[in-house]
Amino acid sequence: MSARINPSILSADFVNFERDFNTIAGADLIHVDVMDNHFVPNLTFGLPMVARMQQVTPLPLDVHLMIENSERWAVGYAEAGAFSVTFHAETTENPVKVARSLRAAGARAGIAIKPGTDVEPYLELLAEFDQLLVMTVEPGFGGQSLIEATLEKVTKTRRRIDQEALDVWLQVDGGIDESNIERVAGLGADTFVAGSAVFKAENRDEQIKHLRNLANTGIAHRH
Repeated sequence: MSARINPSILSADFVNFERDFNTIAGADLIHVDVMDNHFVPNLTFGLPMVARMQQVTPLPLDVHLMIENSERWAVGYAEAGAFSVTFHAETTENPVKVARSLRAAGARAGIAIKPGTDVEPYLELLAEFDQLLVMTVEPGFGGQSLIEATLEKVTKTRRRIDQEALDVWLQVDGGIDESNIERVAGLGADTFVAGSAVFKAENRDEQIKHLRNLANTGIAHRH
């Protein structure tokens, strides 16, 4: 298994997305944070913007919905062509229903949990998802430091994925950079959202390669 590096465009230049997309061509996916200023205290962009990104990016989109009422909105992003759509566990009482509707619309279905949300109830449902996203910072803004206490969820989730031999990606988002990615990969993550860690670099593709190599070292030491 090779680690996936998904740069977060929260750290990109919103007026020059197409230009910035070309600077991260070596990424695995592009992570798109959709925020509604209700579920999180920040507002980014909605479906029309994501549909437009889909037209100008050569890479698959990894859409992360930080919005309320995911049952209503999630499928639209799948229908717009997003490769993966992740919604928050805290925004629906029926996560399995949302996941199944995303899969039916042709997208990978991901579920995300905030730092304060217990992962245990969702471990029982893992087979219904293609990805579980552990937020390692409070969602809303880029550039925060990783919350160490969230990493126990990564370990627990990896244990369950391996026990059941599931094909589920384990993603982490928040404060991931060259100082911690190898360690977090060693705990079980295989898919990494990196915002400022990629976009601050002079050569972003080289930085993506560097982060992937560090993560792969962590994965190799896991067993």
